[in-house]
Amino acid sequence: MKNSQKLLRNSPLKVTPQRLEILQTIQKNGHISIDDLYSHIKEKFPSISLATVYKNIHTLKDEEILLEIHPQNEKSHFEIKKEPHGHFICKKCGKIYDFEIETSCNPHLSEISEINESEVYLYGICKNCK
Repeated sequence: MKNSQKLLRNSPLKVTPQRLEILQTIQKNGHISIDDLYSHIKEKFPSISLATVYKNIHTLKDEEILLEIHPQNEKSHFEIKKEPHGHFICKKCGKIYDFEIETSCNPHLSEISEINESEVYLYGICKNCK
């Protein structure tokens, strides 16, 4: 996928087949745990180690290409960083959904000049599980 190459080329990181596959897999899945990511990557790169996947994930996170999501009582998930948004997490199936956060209509935020980072998690039951 061209977006993955573009993300890497716009960073100081070297474009490697493993990093491209990591980004493409995350892009395809939206939100993914490291264990699921490793299972997908292992199919294409059988000799890759879990340590290599962890190292690449943390490198991509440090370069602000990836964002780590911390659901309650679950392992972290990763997604490609994009506009600030919140996450709805289904308590039955564990699926993570993005939702837009509108800060301009909140009077309490009018005193803030810039929001650099946010973490908003909402928990409930998704339509598929209801």
